[in-house]
Amino acid sequence: MEKDILLCGVGGQGTVLASKLLAAAAMEAGLIVHSAETIGMAQRGGSVTSHVRIGERQYSPLIPSHGADIMLSFEPGEAVRNIDYLKEDGIVIVNNRPVKPVTESLQDTGYDGKEMIVYLKEKVKNVVTIDSEEIAKALGTAKGFNVAILGVLAGTKRLGIDDTVMIKAIENSVKKEFIELNKKAFNIGKEIGEGYENQ
Repeated sequence: MEKDILLCGVGGQGTVLASKLLAAAAMEAGLIVHSAETIGMAQRGGSVTSHVRIGERQYSPLIPSHGADIMLSFEPGEAVRNIDYLKEDGIVIVNNRPVKPVTESLQDTGYDGKEMIVYLKEKVKNVVTIDSEEIAKALGTAKGFNVAILGVLAGTKRLGIDDTVMIKAIENSVKKEFIELNKKAFNIGKEIGEGYENQ
């Protein structure tokens, strides 16, 4: 299997953990994985981009332009910022809730992410939008969206890694007290992804 996955968001959303879970699951499945992160002022809400490359032909950890099969975006503006990484027939799974930058609090720009979603749907054939606030309500906490988005990917059948392997990666990688929460988040996301796949 050859698969290039780009994850993007802002600091504090759990983008890096999601990429590590993907890499761990791929290795558990016996696949070769390369990964890398680009983190810009992440603790202050800056951009975070993670590259996960699965397969024997991937000699570099960085995905080339127009090379990503999948983009998982935790924030709509970050999806637009990184859109050039996506293949023509790639899929974008994107949170429709924006994380407003500090500049928004200083000067009301009206940024709400809606224009970004419209742009993505104009440019990309396969777009799955998800609502992090609805997922947070179902979980009873805002934590867990980063695993829920992996569940959405699993539900679309675009990943190519068995769900039981993903669950095992979660069990082996997160703190014991958060395992059940993250498994629930994965399953909530999986149902959303299956709904998209059946459309």
